[in-house]
Amino acid sequence: MSATPRPRVLLVTDLAYPARGRRYCDEDIALSARLREDFDLALCHPLDAVTLMDAFDVVLVRNSGPVLNYPAAYEEFRTRALERGTRVHPGLTGRGDMAGKKYLLDLTSAGYPVIPTVDRAEDLHRLPVVAEYVVKPKLGADSIGLRTVPVEELGSVGYERGVLVQPLIPFTYEVSFYFVDDAFQYALYAPDPEQRWRLEPYEPTAADLEFARRFIAWNTVGHGVQRVDACRTPEGELLLVELEDLNPYLSLDLLDPATRDGFVAALKASLLKLATTP
Repeated sequence: MSATPRPRVLLVTDLAYPARGRRYCDEDIALSARLREDFDLALCHPLDAVTLMDAFDVVLVRNSGPVLNYPAAYEEFRTRALERGTRVHPGLTGRGDMAGKKYLLDLTSAGYPVIPTVDRAEDLHRLPVVAEYVVKPKLGADSIGLRTVPVEELGSVGYERGVLVQPLIPFTYEVSFYFVDDAFQYALYAPDPEQRWRLEPYEPTAADLEFARRFIAWNTVGHGVQRVDACRTPEGELLLVELEDLNPYLSLDLLDPATRDGFVAALKASLLKLATTP
């Protein structure tokens, strides 16, 4: 009797992307080695995904860099994958960063614990009055295009070009919660606000996990890796910074072996379920 064929996974990654404070290539090389234990696996650049994806059971999008660097190719990938019923991990129905930053407006309007965000000059009254504000593009990633402006310049930041405005608020640290599908895996935090990627293990409280799970539930992504980024205010409140649901960097090299093994096992299980579900 012949052995059951192993699922074929196409891991989409840009090994040459120069991420600030992180080495995308190291993480995806190490992760691919672990996934090969259970899958027949190949790596490709995001610009090659459409050409290659029909030969695989699942397309796993990992550290592929900001899609704003190749918007036409990404839109073709999305369109073709949805037309063909390609099994993509994460699912392409996410409402977080994979759809742009508009979700920050939606969450603000819905009263979620998020840094208040507006995109029109006439809505500035909805923001707290502070000395400086953060302006960033709706279609942004990796802090590209982000700038800080004083309150007196808010009227001329170029709203017509598609920007978001948020108050520059003080915070004591940033913390990230990592999920596979809807299952929490681990948390890391940056104790120094000036060193975003100098991360350490973080033991979340029950309230912390309830906070993070609200956004996972809101996003309704059936399968995929998600990272909930938040900041802790001086008053102790957590506020959402970003909901990374397309290709979040995982900082796997900072995890202890048991936690890393647990994450890999959860990812393998999610991929296998996606590949084998009719």
